[in-house]
Amino acid sequence: MIDKKLVESVVNEWLQDKDYFLVDTTVSADNCIVVTIDHAEGVWIEDCAELSRFIETRLNRDEEDFELEVGSAGLGQPFRVRRQWEIHIGEPVETQTRDGHKYQGTLVEVNDEGFTMEVEQKVKPEGAKRARKELVEINFTYDEVAYTKYLIKVK
Repeated sequence: MIDKKLVESVVNEWLQDKDYFLVDTTVSADNCIVVTIDHAEGVWIEDCAELSRFIETRLNRDEEDFELEVGSAGLGQPFRVRRQWEIHIGEPVETQTRDGHKYQGTLVEVNDEGFTMEVEQKVKPEGAKRARKELVEINFTYDEVAYTKYLIKVK
């Protein structure tokens, strides 16, 4: 079986001095390699092809045959690495906590422990007869979140 760390090393070599970043690498028992990359402005098919050719030159099919797939993280896919949260600051996201609560709002901050979203919630001020909608900030730790993904809004 091809070593996952070897594949990641080859990918990281290609990524040097580029704005792309590695999201995930998997290597199955039958040597099916899947590499997922991302970029703040989207992933170009030409760059996926270039990375695929680069990996091909670094791995020896004569020693061990493999299947290779290089692609983008996908617009509606959950974030997997911190940098994906960072490139979406100021943009609409959806988060679901592990206990099943869903939040939609704007991603406003990211740090080592987690992230902050600004969401619209009904708040009943003291002495008021009715609740009104207000923007509130909610902090999440990465551990308490089942997923966060870019929110695609269709009008």
